[in-house]
This record gives sequence, structure tokens and C-alpha cells, in this order.
Amino acid sequence: MADSGRSQPEAGRAGGATASPLGHEQGRANPFSDGSCATRVIAVSSGKGGVGKSTVTVNLAIALASAGHRVGLLDADVYGFSVPAMLGLAGEPSISEAKVTPLAAFGLNVMSMGFFVGDEQPVIWRGPMLHKALEQFLVDVDWGGPDFLVVDMPPGTGDVALSMSQYLPASEVYVVTTPQPAARRVAQRSAYMARKLNLPLRGVIENMSWFNAPDGTRSEIFGHGGGAQLAEELGVPLLGQIPLVAALREGGDAGHPVMASEPSSEVAEVFRHIAERIVGLGRSRVFRQELRIK
Repeated sequence: MADSGRSQPEAGRAGGATASPLGHEQGRANPFSDGSCATRVIAVSSGKGGVGKSTVTVNLAIALASAGHRVGLLDADVYGFSVPAMLGLAGEPSISEAKVTPLAAFGLNVMSMGFFVGDEQPVIWRGPMLHKALEQFLVDVDWGGPDFLVVDMPPGTGDVALSMSQYLPASEVYVVTTPQPAARRVAQRSAYMARKLNLPLRGVIENMSWFNAPDGTRSEIFGHGGGAQLAEELGVPLLGQIPLVAALREGGDAGHPVMASEPSSEVAEVFRHIAERIVGLGRSRVFRQELRIK
């Protein structure tokens, strides 16, 4: 990978994959761009930061793994990586036979820029260096043929999000929003980006939907109906509404997500339901040859 101040994974070959090579990795294929790849790529997206996208991604991935699926988790939020801390992971992945072995936690194989730079170190890179790193996360990592590759996409519709859509042309896009109108409008842009790139938009997930006070009163702090309205406008299902609970924040800060720490809780049940609905949707058969990077 490009130099970030700590040791980086070495270059290696893709071990017989049949897909075409990526732009900077001539002779080495990206297995997830191959139309015959059995892995479902779940791209969790949002139009803006602050809606809990990474929290949703991590707990959704654990919900899929707890249901018996083989799951990889790729933290593609290169500038604002948070997945390692949320999973309590530290250290650097090992390298064996020119392939990087992802770190493991809670049944997930995980890769993130956070394994190669310190928490205090900003990633101050221009586009080509970022794209090179993202390519290596796909071609140099031994993902082991997962059933699902869950991708924590960067917020917004910028350069990194565009590159990931090109590297993973069979991605299924799931949009995270909060109920408030301002968040819904911005999340809508992320959904429209997916459609402009001919990526299948599969569903909406509403986060921070309500708060249950100790006396049992339900408060809709961020408003009501934003997720349902966005799903209706986009013509996709609203897959679930996640309540605002302290355990979600506490679990992320402590490196022990709520799906693992409180599996019988209301919020964990919501994540299981969302995971079941995603599995039930089946894989998207859309594969766009024109989105491959030459």
C-alpha cells in the first residue's frame, strides 16, 4: 500500500482469479468484480456523516455472521475509519504467501485503513493514493470467499465512493438515514448516485428512529417518517427502524458492539430482522461490464 508512516502490505498475486485486473494492479485480478463471484457485496451508504452508518454496518455484519454466514467487513471510509475501534481490533494484519490476512472479530474478517495508520494520524492523501489502497484491499487480501462482503462506504458522493462503485460493480446499495427531513434529503443524493452508476439500490435503513425513556415514553427526537418517505420516493423497501439506545454508542466506544454484548435486546432483534430481510431479497443479478476500471 502507499506509504502512511507504518508498515504496509506487500504486493501479491490474486491466486487464479478470473476477473480483469484493476487499473494500478496489472496482472492481478479483483475477485469481486467477476460476475461469477458468489459473494454478495453489501454497500452501506449515506449522504452525510453523523447518521450512524458505521454503527449500522458493524452490527449488520455481525447479525449476518451470527446467522451462520461467512462475512467479510471492509472499512472503505478511508478518511474517517472507525470500524477497528468499534470492534476492539488493534495491530496490523499478517502477510502469508504475498496475501494479507484480515483481522478477525465477532465472526468477521475485517480490513481497514485503521490497521495501517494510528488513531491520531490523519490520512492526507490525494485521490490516486487512496484508490491504490482501496484496490489493494480487494486484490491483496485473502478474504476466503465470504458469502457477504459488507462495505462501510464513505459518506457522501465523492471520489472514494465513486471508485468503490467502480471496483465493486455488483454492489447492492443500502442507504442509511435518520427520520429528520434534512438527513433524508442528503441521503437521497447517495441513492441517486447509485442509480446514476447503475448499481442496484435495494433498501433503506432508518437509524435513531425513537428513544424509549425510562418511564416507557417513546420520544421521536429526530422526527418521524423520514426513512419511510425516502424508501417510497426511491421505490425500495424500508428494511428496518433502529431505536436510539445508549448501548449502541457504548458498545461502539468499548469495542464490543451491541449485537454481541446484548444479543437479546430490542435493538439486536432489529438488526437480526434487517439481516434476514437482506438475505431474503436474494442476490442482485446486475453486473455492469462497463463499470470495470481499464
